[in-house]
This record gives sequence, structure tokens and C-alpha cells, in this order.
Amino acid sequence: MPNLINILLVEDQTLMRQGLKTILDLEPGLHVVGEAGDGENGVRMALELRPDVILMDVQMPVLNGVEATAKLCREWAQAKVIILTTFDRDDYVYQGVRAGAMGYLLKDTPADKLIQTIRRVHEGEVFIQPEIASRALREMMRPTTTTIESLSEREREVLVLLAQGASNKDMAEKLFITEGTVKNHVSNILAKLQAENRTQAADIARKQGLV
Repeated sequence: MPNLINILLVEDQTLMRQGLKTILDLEPGLHVVGEAGDGENGVRMALELRPDVILMDVQMPVLNGVEATAKLCREWAQAKVIILTTFDRDDYVYQGVRAGAMGYLLKDTPADKLIQTIRRVHEGEVFIQPEIASRALREMMRPTTTTIESLSEREREVLVLLAQGASNKDMAEKLFITEGTVKNHVSNILAKLQAENRTQAADIARKQGLV
């Protein structure tokens, strides 16, 4: 089928993933080409399969959806990601858009709206549900007051690697420390930068010229 839209599902809940696959495969012109249960595998499969659209959950093991989206978009600028989540928190919306997502929908979205959004994003449009779009705009306009001056030299090294998409294991190997020590450094970095997750910390590092 010449206009077939190939879709990758990245969702850690098996029932949700199976339900989405059933809905999408029944729709003419849509086809689920792969499924991943965590963000890291989602990035790997996206780079291997090069799907037309990726549906990405937020809360997942290994890499969450925002972190996975940021990593994927750094490695494949043409990736078209729709974040599909139960969370409508302002920071998730903002971080998702900053990471490179082209769509943001809540999981209680009707199937026809989801399908319509997939088609719109496939055509190159950016779509965020109107009721949550204003939250992202407010968050984007909020001035950033956090600085990296409070970080130790080692914490800065960890933050640079984190912003480059390195996993805890990668950072431990490069810095010759244990993964437990890396986790402690990451926790300290998040606390000092008042960041809610790794993606937000990486965004602060980029804004302030550390990477």
C-alpha cells in the first residue's frame, strides 16, 4: 500500500500496547511495525525500523518517554514522535515539546482523535491538544533561574554525559566509578538544579552552555 503509515509503539503496559496495536491495525493505511516496552529499546527499534510515526509513553523503565524522545531526535532528526500519556503535568508537556515531540495526547483521547493526530503528524504538523497547549506555552515563557555553579567538578562531568544521552552504565565506565555512585551524582544534580528528571537537567545544561 503506497500511503501506508508505519507506526512504532513504545509503551511498557502490555495491555495498553496490545489495545493500541489492535485499534491502529484495523485502520486502513496504518500499520504497527514494532513494539517496545521501555524507552531504551524504543530508541533502538526506531533507529532500526525508521517508522513514520512513534507513539511514546512517558512513564517507562530504563529511559522515560521524554528522555527517549530527546535521545532519538538527537540521533534521527526526522523522527516524528507523539507522546501519549496519562499525565497532563505542565513540565511533561514542556519537556516533551523541548525534546522534539511533534504531538502530545492524553491516553483518554478517543481513538478517532488519535488516528487523526497520527495522520497530521505524519504530514509534518505539530499537534498538542488545545486544552493542554497553553500549559506548555506558559512553561516555555517562564524564566530560568537555576544555575550550574553549585555543581562540583565531578557532577558537571556527569551532567555533560547525561546531556549527551549516556546511560548510568556508560557514565560509570567512562568516569571509572560505580553505577551506584553515578546514581548518587545524578540525584544530587537534580536536587541542586531543581530539575524533576534527567531531561530537564540536560535542558538546563544546554541552556547554560555546559554542552
